[in-house]
Amino acid sequence: MSTATVIGVEGEERNDFTKQESRQIRQRSLRLLGSLLQPLRTRLILTMVVVVISTAGQVAGPAIIAFGIDNGLPALMKQDWMPLALAGAAYLFTGIIGAVLIAWYTVLSARISQAILIDLRKRVFLHTQKLSLEFHESYTSGRIISRQTSDLDSIRELLDSGINQLVQGFLYMLFIAIMLFSLDWVSGVVLFCSLVPLYFLTRWFQKRSQVLFRISRVASAKLIVQFVETMTGIRAVKAFRKEKRNEKEFGGLVEDYRDVNAKVIQLFGIFDPGLVMIGNLTVGVVLLIGGFRVADGQIQIGVLLAVLLYTRRFFDPMEEMAMFYNSYQSAAAALEKISGVLEEEPTVPDPVKPVDLWDSTGHVHFDDVTFAYKKDRVILPNFSLDIPSGQTVALVGSTGAGKSTLAKLISRFYDPSDGAVLLDGVDLRDLHPKDLRRAIVMVTQEAYLFSGSVADNIALGKPDATRDEIVAAAGAVGADEFIRSLPNGYDTDVNKRGGRVSAGQRQLISFARAFLADPAVLILDEATSSLDIPSERLVQEALQTLLSDRTAVIIAHRLSTVAIADRVLVMEHGAIVEDGTPSDLIAGTGRFSQLHAAWRDSLV
Repeated sequence: MSTATVIGVEGEERNDFTKQESRQIRQRSLRLLGSLLQPLRTRLILTMVVVVISTAGQVAGPAIIAFGIDNGLPALMKQDWMPLALAGAAYLFTGIIGAVLIAWYTVLSARISQAILIDLRKRVFLHTQKLSLEFHESYTSGRIISRQTSDLDSIRELLDSGINQLVQGFLYMLFIAIMLFSLDWVSGVVLFCSLVPLYFLTRWFQKRSQVLFRISRVASAKLIVQFVETMTGIRAVKAFRKEKRNEKEFGGLVEDYRDVNAKVIQLFGIFDPGLVMIGNLTVGVVLLIGGFRVADGQIQIGVLLAVLLYTRRFFDPMEEMAMFYNSYQSAAAALEKISGVLEEEPTVPDPVKPVDLWDSTGHVHFDDVTFAYKKDRVILPNFSLDIPSGQTVALVGSTGAGKSTLAKLISRFYDPSDGAVLLDGVDLRDLHPKDLRRAIVMVTQEAYLFSGSVADNIALGKPDATRDEIVAAAGAVGADEFIRSLPNGYDTDVNKRGGRVSAGQRQLISFARAFLADPAVLILDEATSSLDIPSERLVQEALQTLLSDRTAVIIAHRLSTVAIADRVLVMEHGAIVEDGTPSDLIAGTGRFSQLHAAWRDSLV
């Protein structure tokens, strides 16, 4: 397998990336890693000092043993026990100090890893909230969940154990090589020669595992996406009997994930025995050459024993470091994807020098606006519209006419490609986000309720609202009666996504939330579509009272909802083809008159 699979910034999978692109991805990941480590410099330095001293204490053991054998034993035969006692005391001291420092190092490194994970989790959560609606419409929720779960878990595994293995293993091998050359340079040369086959084996493993670990992360993300989308759309799954098809698709993804992990295991099945073989051969050569040199009197027996111990111990961390490489490749692929999300820029950025608008009158103006979701898909071409303060405007037209796009532009979920959308003469792109959200509120077709009480969900429109204000807002939209009939009234937990209340009741709660916010501009994007006839009548009665002093834009397929509007705009292909009062348009012979006649006939 010669190509790697990468998750791009937009969340798309792509193959055959160039060396330059790969370098840019690594640089992006390193920038993120550097920003995470920057606040922890002092802790990192202290941790490095501790691990260096503790590793030196561990490596000193065989050299102390060699001193005890070569100097302590001959002195003991002469009734001089001091050299052997010193060797024993030194060995005991280094062992205790090493254990204490290792424990300290474990605590320090754990605190560093947790600090990094907390920082990274917060960054991902906060940044994904800041990103524009366009990002969330193209980047599936399953992929975002994957960034916060499996990808961060991979980084956690690396930080919790992999870094310890790498740092301790590298220092251990370095100090052993230094001690080996200082005790017997010939054995050091033998060890140095063993690094040649070791390098080629490691390089071979690195190239193949790098590809497989990236593919493994993609396969894992696909599993999460499939699971999340299935569970999120479980009603549709059951309604259309999609269980068998989902089972087949999920089974295929599971098999793909199993296959790539099986290939990883096969790699380790070659790499691990290769390490053991090189280590055993090196020890055998050192023993053979060292034995002859002891016989010739060139080195002492204690030195040979220490050299053998050092040679054997030199290869001990290699297996752990191989496991580190496993964690490293998985975490590196995860960090690439997380860094891609964190470097994604909002397509609707906050203004550099925001303009304050404390008291908006709700005057909305489209100044020669052109908007396209994609360059070759223009929705609003050279669109101009003026909505005076306090006017209720109803948007009518076929699906795809541009009604919802117009509403999203007023809410500044998107920015126009050309032209400007103005509120009280100020470009929305220049308004402070708080002023914008305070002045403009949208109620969509799908009313989303968060876990918590009914009162908590209504209070989203005004977090500091009193219970009386919450009850008054609910009463204004006709929601008070059904809320009081719930088991705990306003304190009833709506459960996940409002599962305890009906679709129409959820919509009424969202109306109460919007009315409590008291915006200058209220947008209703097919917001009455989930209401039954009695509920819709209650809302219409409330709208006639509550919308009298504010600008309102109503998008509705139900023409009964349009009747409360001061002005009706009929849209086709991103243009206004009719503009007038409901009564004037009904009396005419245009598109709205035809729609009204068809609606009236359907009631007969």
